[in-house]
Amino acid sequence: MSHTVVAVFKQGATAEEIVYRYPSLLLADVYATIAFYLNYQPEVEAYLQQRQQQAQEVRRMNDAKFDPQGLRDRLLARKVEREACFCC
Repeated sequence: MSHTVVAVFKQGATAEEIVYRYPSLLLADVYATIAFYLNYQPEVEAYLQQRQQQAQEVRRMNDAKFDPQGLRDRLLARKVEREACFCC
C-alpha cells in the first residue's frame, strides 16, 4: 500500500486527503510513509521503477502465455463440440 500512498502524494494529495481516500490507513502511517519517501526519494523512485518494469514483464509473459483470443477460440470450439455430442 505504501506505493499507492507515494503515488497519490506525488499527485499532490495531502496526508489527510490520502487517509480520506483510503480510510483503512492511519494518518500517522501515511505521514511516516511520506517522510520515508522524502528522506529516501532516489532509492524509493528506483525501487518503484524496478517494480513497474517487473509488473510489465509479468504482464507481457501472461499475455503471451494466455492469449485472450486463443482462449476464447478454444472455449467456443469446446462449446460446439459439446453441443454436437448432445445432439446425437
